[in-house]
Amino acid sequence: MNQTASQNAEEFGFKPGDIVQEWLWDDDVDDSVRAKIEELTGEELVDEDYDSAVDGVILWWRDGDDEDELSDTIVDAYAVLGNDGPLWVLTPKPGRPGAASSSTVQSAAQTAGMNAATPLTVSPDWNGIRLRAFGKGR
Repeated sequence: MNQTASQNAEEFGFKPGDIVQEWLWDDDVDDSVRAKIEELTGEELVDEDYDSAVDGVILWWRDGDDEDELSDTIVDAYAVLGNDGPLWVLTPKPGRPGAASSSTVQSAAQTAGMNAATPLTVSPDWNGIRLRAFGKGR
């Protein structure tokens, strides 16, 4: 059976004790994804205003939001991310309201100096795309 990250938060690369920062939360996000990450890490998600280093980032992004804003947010999120921790952009799946094309995320990631990986299904309505800084890991 194909486990999605909502059943298997380890796919995000987060570990117990990690502090995960959440960006661009809105009432359309999938709370099951948030709950699984909190269950795995044993920590509550922290918001954009958290001002210490974090171990991972999830960024909820919808099409119709400004692509330049996405690049800026990726840069801001990466700035507080310690030790090349996981950074994920979560977007509504194709056909859902706010669905963003992966090329939009790819383009914003490149503008921010990052590479975007292949999208991963994280819940029935959301895909996740992991970003990595150029020249870091595979």
